[in-house]
Amino acid sequence: MNFKKKFPMYKWCKELYPICRSITGPGIRKSLSFFEKINPEFKRIKFKTGRKVFDWKVPMEWHVKDAYIEHESGLRFSEFKKNNLHLVNFSYKINKILSLEQLKKKIYTNTTLKNAIPYVTSYYKKTWGFCMSYLQYKKLPKGKYKVYISSEHKKGYLDLSHAKLNGYSKKEIFFSSYLCHPSMANNELSGPVVLNALLSYIKDNFKKTKFTYRFVLLPETIGSISYLSKYHKFLKKNLFAGYVLSCLGDKGKFTLVNGPNESCKSSKFLREVLKNKKFNTYNFLERGSDERQYCSPNINLPVTLFCRSKFSDYKEYHSSLDNLNLISQKNLQQSLNILIDLVNFFEKNTFPENKIYCEAKLSKRGLYPTLSKFDSKNTLSSKLKLRTNFLAFANGERTTKEIANIINQSYNDVKREEKLLFKKKIIQI
Repeated sequence: MNFKKKFPMYKWCKELYPICRSITGPGIRKSLSFFEKINPEFKRIKFKTGRKVFDWKVPMEWHVKDAYIEHESGLRFSEFKKNNLHLVNFSYKINKILSLEQLKKKIYTNTTLKNAIPYVTSYYKKTWGFCMSYLQYKKLPKGKYKVYISSEHKKGYLDLSHAKLNGYSKKEIFFSSYLCHPSMANNELSGPVVLNALLSYIKDNFKKTKFTYRFVLLPETIGSISYLSKYHKFLKKNLFAGYVLSCLGDKGKFTLVNGPNESCKSSKFLREVLKNKKFNTYNFLERGSDERQYCSPNINLPVTLFCRSKFSDYKEYHSSLDNLNLISQKNLQQSLNILIDLVNFFEKNTFPENKIYCEAKLSKRGLYPTLSKFDSKNTLSSKLKLRTNFLAFANGERTTKEIANIINQSYNDVKREEKLLFKKKIIQI
């Protein structure tokens, strides 16, 4: 087994980095197609513009060709073709002359990172605007300016892709990442490239897995809402553990963000894999990506977010400084290795689940005495105690090893009991 094969994740990032992505339109379609060539298991799903998805509505497609600000001297600023972050994402078309005072009302800067172009969007309210570094903003010359945006909003579709690797069990391990930001590396591209490398790893190393694995690439928020509008009942029934992947290319400490239930099994399993490493843990008050949708009250899936530096906690976040210099193949590979360890954890462990409501009637299966008699110590034999305690903790969310530790029995003894109870059809594994 090629345990930790290196996939060219940084190279993928370099190829995808120049694309102007948004939540709809040609940018995200081109990016999805890129990954569909790497992993043909991905299948495209489309949601028509105007379609209602829970409390939201699928927006129009956004197509942009060019944008810039031109001073009366001919000097240009905020040129879209030089950096697509210069344009407020989803801006409508405009071609007019403005004074500097008028123009400044439509320019966005970051006064904390004065040399960075900020990332600004307006998906659901019609507007236009430009972004530039604060240092450049302060040097804008007086005079008249032509503001030019060649863009169009069209009826069409919201695109996303999902892939499924079927295992022996219908229970699914779920990985989701977003693909809707323009030229940013850690916040935008690191999650999707690691997700695709993980999918490739599973294909290369398992003829057939125990669990079924589902992978989703979509525009953040509206994409996960749309996906859940179609699949939430299925996921509710079959999802065993799920993970949102984000910001995995920088050198920050590994981080997980719990769902609203801090005893969530997905977090527990990831903590087990990370137990020999230093890592950060945040509660659901620190949420920020698609775990917001997967863990929302009426969906309530067991999903945890996995990242390195958490979004908004590193200074380059949502700016032009979140570039290819911030990430590396080494950091991406380290993140992938954790997820490979997580997959191997799922594949190597059993998660016994008691199939019987209340206590099983063990006596009718020859697993418990039929004669009850007084015992001054009121104790069960050690074998019966192991059996009943095992069943009491076999909830499908604990590994066999974990149960053995809880009931203070040897792993080998518990495995033998597990085998017997499975044969008697009392548990499923």
